[in-house]
Amino acid sequence: MSVMAETTGPHGIVQSRPFTVHDLEAMPDDGHRYELLDGALLETPASGYKHQKVILRLGALLDAACPDELEVLPAPFAVRPSVTVELQPDLLVARDEDLTEAYLPAAPVLAVEVLSPSTRLNDLNSKKAFYERLGVPCYWVIDPLEPRLTAFELGEDGEYERIVKVAGTEVFDAANPFAVRVVPAELIGRRRKA
Repeated sequence: MSVMAETTGPHGIVQSRPFTVHDLEAMPDDGHRYELLDGALLETPASGYKHQKVILRLGALLDAACPDELEVLPAPFAVRPSVTVELQPDLLVARDEDLTEAYLPAAPVLAVEVLSPSTRLNDLNSKKAFYERLGVPCYWVIDPLEPRLTAFELGEDGEYERIVKVAGTEVFDAANPFAVRVVPAELIGRRRKA
């Protein structure tokens, strides 16, 4: 869901304006994720079991393979390149030198989004387009229901090209941003009994 902030202008007339990172500080601590994309507020509910399991397992896998000059961080650590943009990829890989204590003001080298019913549309469209525009070299999207991983890399024209789409027990031997082997089915792990 996306909405605009409202302010009261002259004579008490309400005027719409883009949200800023300062508005995020006033958002409730209600378990929802609040992000900004070009001044529009994106609100998503807390993620579920499979979503969290994928983040935990992929984060550990990436962290084990990560070179010393890079860092792997989960949401809510944010990419904040401007006052009207703050995105929290489910996982990000960034150059250590680019990080501040509070957020990443530059493009990560990898952004990962794990799809859920409430994030699917944004993850596959507006967030993907923004990461492309920001110059994020690698963008991975994982569907935990399949399980499936789709990886994109920036081409010479500055646009994302899909480099691989693997599902189940198929193997993705990533070369960028560093060498790591990912098997989508292994990201889900043990199944809970109903």
